[in-house]
Amino acid sequence: MNITEILSPIIKKAIFELFEVNIETIEFQMTRKDFEGDITMVIFPLLKTIKSNPVELGNKIGNYLVENIQEVEKFNVVSGFLNLVIADSYYTKFFNDIKSNEYFGYVSPSQDEKAIMVEYSSPNTNKPLHLGHVRNNLLGYSVAKIIEASGKKVYKTQIINDRGIHICKSMLAWQKFGNGETPGSTGLKGDKLVGNYYVAFDKEYKSQINDLVSSGLTDDEAKKKAPIILEAQQMLLDWEAGKPEVIELWKKMNQWVYDGFSETYKNLGVDFDSYYYESNTYLLGKDVVEMGLKNGVFYKKEDGSVWINLTDEGLDEKLVLRSDGTSVYITQDIGTAIQRVKDYPDVGGMVYTVGNEQDYHFKVLFLILKKLGFDWAQNLYHLSYGMVELPSGKMKSREGTVVDADELMEEMTQTAKNISEELGKLDDYSTEEKEELYKTIGLGALKYFMLKVDPKKNMMFNPEESVDFNGNTGPFIQYTYARIQSILRKASFSLDRNIAEVILQPKEKELLKQIQLFPEIIQNSASQHSPALIANYTYDLVKEYNSFYQTVSILGEPNEDLKIFRVQLSKKIGEVIKSAFELLGINVPNRM
Repeated sequence: MNITEILSPIIKKAIFELFEVNIETIEFQMTRKDFEGDITMVIFPLLKTIKSNPVELGNKIGNYLVENIQEVEKFNVVSGFLNLVIADSYYTKFFNDIKSNEYFGYVSPSQDEKAIMVEYSSPNTNKPLHLGHVRNNLLGYSVAKIIEASGKKVYKTQIINDRGIHICKSMLAWQKFGNGETPGSTGLKGDKLVGNYYVAFDKEYKSQINDLVSSGLTDDEAKKKAPIILEAQQMLLDWEAGKPEVIELWKKMNQWVYDGFSETYKNLGVDFDSYYYESNTYLLGKDVVEMGLKNGVFYKKEDGSVWINLTDEGLDEKLVLRSDGTSVYITQDIGTAIQRVKDYPDVGGMVYTVGNEQDYHFKVLFLILKKLGFDWAQNLYHLSYGMVELPSGKMKSREGTVVDADELMEEMTQTAKNISEELGKLDDYSTEEKEELYKTIGLGALKYFMLKVDPKKNMMFNPEESVDFNGNTGPFIQYTYARIQSILRKASFSLDRNIAEVILQPKEKELLKQIQLFPEIIQNSASQHSPALIANYTYDLVKEYNSFYQTVSILGEPNEDLKIFRVQLSKKIGEVIKSAFELLGINVPNRM
């Protein structure tokens, strides 16, 4: 049991017996480093109901605890804070209770608990995945893992944007300039090949615009009248009309892209339980609009278009169906959300991993679904994240100036290789072992660097900085894990028995307090949808362990019980690091 769970009822009892006052909650915080103590009770909130000065109040409660429970050894009062020193026996008992639980902190999903569906990735099929998609995928996948570890069933999904004018641009450019080339004939991944034609379209489009402007048209006129854009618009109409040769081309080129995406996802270490395609969902939602009209949620204007008025909620009026009966994006999203609950009836909430430029869209979507009366609409969350920037500036897909996801992963692996070879500790590794290690370090660096930042913040990605073996980086944490595995390999004795009577060093006590925080960190990370809490907790744990490693003797300790305890403690730290990194989608190496 957590120390706050032990202390809370006793303190409430103490306050009632001492002052005849009932209180609902006790406020705790970690004791500041410059004071003696392990846990601190904040006295100030009690002064509203108990007429006393904070020091006197703290001393009375402190004395009561020392006299009545064995967990509190002594105390001190500083201003309005009661600092409690917790007995070593409490921490050793806690450690013995959890040391054989490899997945300490994880909660198994309850059968009664509603599932959560997490959407991420959601790419367009006209270009390969880039650096922005990497942040999206890593965030969505990690949040799904964290919510699952917090005790909920999770479905991972995406919606693939496989229709629209942007898709037709790649298709048309391939028809015009491709000479029948394929991923097989070029050796290019299919998403790369199709992406090249998206860039080729833009290049030709700009050329035609310039020619038309030279002939006397305005820039806006030229953009509308360029022959290639008119052809792309006609191709979209032909697709929507089901023209066989257009559909066949669309299926062929999309499949190239899906095959390419699949390879990228595998290398990135993310996966999905289900896929939704905009080509299947773009007609969804129209029947819901009819239902909403009957219920008075929507209203029809004179031109036949259908709207919802959200001005009372601080938003604006929103179009949900055009006058010609065609849907808009919000209509599709309404229909897709409803379809997902039909497909997975145990879903009770959804998380959408989408950039912060869509904040307003999701406010509108969630509010409409609530007004339509769906109970699960109370549990919708937009995992809004900031842009990934580079030292060289912003990326532009049309101009081909994006950081390609595959190339980024290869560069990270190469950077890890260069740094590892400089350190020169891999002489006894086979070539295969080295390559696997470089990939583990490189991807670990990439993922950790992306996930340690609060999702809502924009971030600057610096590949070199991310692979540093010192500081708040993935490789630094991986190296500590490998160091612990080395200790375990050298320990030639059994770690099975419980060590009850140990006088804890301050560093050992700090580590046990850090371990004890892990379940709460998982729950907070799940409720806040923030892998950054897990990442930075792990870094703090590793810093604390490295300080312990430098301060005390482990395998060289002459006292047998103490030596076993310190190796057991090291093993547990390693398990927590591994568990935490699994929630971030990061592997840990046994040797580095």
